[in-house]
Amino acid sequence: MATVGTCCLVGVIYQQTLFIASLGDSRVVLGKKVGNTGGMAAMQLSTEHNANIEAIRHELKELHPNDPQIVVLKHGVWRVKGIIQVSRSIGDLYMKHAQYNREPINAKFRLPEPMNMPLLSANPTIISHPLHPSDSFLIFASDGLWEHLSNEKAVDIVHSHPRAGSAKRLVKAALQEAARKREMRYSDLRKIDKKVRRHFHDDITVIVLFFNHDLISRGAVQDPPVSIRSALEH
Repeated sequence: MATVGTCCLVGVIYQQTLFIASLGDSRVVLGKKVGNTGGMAAMQLSTEHNANIEAIRHELKELHPNDPQIVVLKHGVWRVKGIIQVSRSIGDLYMKHAQYNREPINAKFRLPEPMNMPLLSANPTIISHPLHPSDSFLIFASDGLWEHLSNEKAVDIVHSHPRAGSAKRLVKAALQEAARKREMRYSDLRKIDKKVRRHFHDDITVIVLFFNHDLISRGAVQDPPVSIRSALEH
């Protein structure tokens, strides 16, 4: 279990303010109405902790100034110690405590040199966002979705269709794009065994949350101030 880890996104609404805590490379995007145009803008609220982001590599190098191999470019992808892309996570103890970076874990996870300090962090980035009547919905999703859909495309899909099935619709759009990139049909991608499908796309978790500003402003507790749609694709 020392090599098992996960990302985390948490959203809390308190007194008409939205708080977002992020850990890893999942992402939350706000769909925001644009005046009276009927349009919808996409606003990313979370910070991603992924070594492919230059600012994260800079952060890691500052934290580990004596380790020239703290981030390594491997097969076109930046990874912490050439092993893992995220710089913050829940779990992944083999990258945080020396006692877990030894046998019997798989050799591909073991570091060649002693670990003097944690290489990954479990400290989330927390932001606050005062809610406005123009704030329409939030999309919480793992990086498997964002690898194939831009913030703007995801917001447009949610905005352009009925609320029911919003999350499943986003998952399908991401899988269709993954299939297109591999020059194959979506129906053929769906037929691939899930154990093999990881080579074609990452797992995808999506939650779409719609705001009810009347209930939020009243601080209602009897009726939920949000409407939620969720979907999962391994």
